[in-house]
Amino acid sequence: MNIAEIKQKISDIDFKTLYCLNEGEETQYTKRFQGLLDGFYETFGKCDNIRLFSAPGRTEIGGNHTDHQHGAILAGSLNLDVIAAVRLNGTNEVCIKSEGFPKDTVSLDDLERSEAEYGQASGLIRGVLACFKNKGYKLCGFDAYTTSNVLKGSGMSSSAAFEILTATIVNGLFANNEVSFDEMAKIGQYAENVYFGKPCGLLDQMAVAAGGIISVDFADNENPIVEKLNFDFSKTGYALCIIDTGADHANLTDEYAAITVEMKAVAQYFGKDFLNDVPKDEFIKNLKNVREAVGNDRAVMRAMHYFNETERAKKEALALKKGDFDEFLRLVNESGRSSYMYLQNVYAVKEPKSQAVSLALALCDELLSGKGAFRVHGGGFAGTVQAFVPSDMLENFKAGIENVFGEGMCHILSIRNAGGVEIKL
Repeated sequence: MNIAEIKQKISDIDFKTLYCLNEGEETQYTKRFQGLLDGFYETFGKCDNIRLFSAPGRTEIGGNHTDHQHGAILAGSLNLDVIAAVRLNGTNEVCIKSEGFPKDTVSLDDLERSEAEYGQASGLIRGVLACFKNKGYKLCGFDAYTTSNVLKGSGMSSSAAFEILTATIVNGLFANNEVSFDEMAKIGQYAENVYFGKPCGLLDQMAVAAGGIISVDFADNENPIVEKLNFDFSKTGYALCIIDTGADHANLTDEYAAITVEMKAVAQYFGKDFLNDVPKDEFIKNLKNVREAVGNDRAVMRAMHYFNETERAKKEALALKKGDFDEFLRLVNESGRSSYMYLQNVYAVKEPKSQAVSLALALCDELLSGKGAFRVHGGGFAGTVQAFVPSDMLENFKAGIENVFGEGMCHILSIRNAGGVEIKL
């Protein structure tokens, strides 16, 4: 196909299904992908053999800070994504240019980990390529141009989306798409842990790779139990809103790390590495002794949150499977209260005057007046709040949120059913 034919093919793509669109919203997506092509041509030159790929952001629906203790989560992929235009380049180098960032070039002759690439996109790319090579796939060089509308620092996992996008490209080009979504998730996690230098669980990558709403039990962390739920969120009469509070994530590493450290301290009282290996009744029975041994009441409350939250995530999945959305909303609100009261990840203790997430939760409570549901979203301390808003309240809800936090800070989103995919022309 020549360039004009490719752009015409783009206008024929079923964006309505992929992005859960209302009638008439397809035009902006056609323009977005045609703009992606223009970016590719400006970077790498014009060519005919272009392929398109996409990987979504994700939203954590249930299981706030449970995955790192081998608990259960509920998550969904969003209709925000990272997209790529790709072609084989006939060399032994992989070149990926992300809009707004310098080009990253990785030689297929050098896929060893380098600490110099910690925190760099090139580290993620190299890690993904190394995984596929170690699995025995023959790799060749390719060029890719990417652009993203996944909000950074929002709990939507833009880094996992990039990892899974890269893995989806390699899977499509060199593995005939035979690598399963759960293996793709592990590849993304490995790249982030080992090549990017950031410890993380498997939640983000699994939600991005699978698509739709998934329930995951991490009791066996190497072989998590993943179930895709057959639930059509679009028919509930509710909108999924992610509220960006505009709060800064900088200098919060210690706050996030403390949650893991404190939960582990409780687990270690029982001779275990993770709370999931500790029976809840044993924890409750020994609560007085745990409190004295750990010497940290917050750690005890965070453990209490874990035990209830991991069970709650399973109950939320069951409610959706039964089609009981009212029970699901009740559990979401319960999760939000637990995160606020016991997990305590709504503001940083060292910055008690900066409570944007707490304020957003209070505003949701006021605007929803007992309807719908709301909770802290993702890691917490700063960032975003998730709300399920009745459709007939959406306009006023959005206006009320943006009156406080600014225009464009209340994002109305949908759950998309596709994870990492190639978009066929």
